[in-house]
Amino acid sequence: MQLLLVLTGLVAVGAVVVLVGRARVGRGEARAEQLRLAEQARLDARRTMESVLAMNDREFEEYVADLCRRDGCTDVVRVGGSGDLGADVIAFLPDGRKLVIQCKRYAPHRSVGSRDIQTFNGTARQEHGADIPVFVATCPFTKPGRDFAARQALVLIDLDLLGFWNTGSPLTSFFALDITRSGTHKRPKPKTAPKRPARRLPPTRPDTAT
Repeated sequence: MQLLLVLTGLVAVGAVVVLVGRARVGRGEARAEQLRLAEQARLDARRTMESVLAMNDREFEEYVADLCRRDGCTDVVRVGGSGDLGADVIAFLPDGRKLVIQCKRYAPHRSVGSRDIQTFNGTARQEHGADIPVFVATCPFTKPGRDFAARQALVLIDLDLLGFWNTGSPLTSFFALDITRSGTHKRPKPKTAPKRPARRLPPTRPDTAT
């Protein structure tokens, strides 16, 4: 009888231990799920272009560097700052070619002109040894700037193309684009209230003789 009581007690203790263990595992899994959801929410928020436009210069450069890492680039380094000579991000494609990327976080109504692109072309290749210079901007590029970039085999990524890159298009998919035609080339126009149709007056009856 005493042995039976002892065995019953041991079984009860074991059951408690199992329940406590399961509760701890459950809390651990719940905590891990909370962390996963929080990280996913952060990534989803970062994927919206509104959040990209709200970044400061350093955050935008880090964001571009993260996109390069996502697409399989190696040795990705953010080097932006004073004295960077136009290189905000340096990375290497999986095939070994060197990318030198300049990042311009401008308001969408602004534009990047030919002079800035010419300056970047010189420093990217001569100073940094770029195989592929890439200019990323949150605004349009001017027509002369795009024409120069096409002649010099530069890659231009404006706000529209950045949206595609942001949502999963690989960086290399932009290399073969005709940049004289692709992307956004017109400055966004300010929104205006829709015009109301002109009010029509009721027809007047002709005077009739009495």
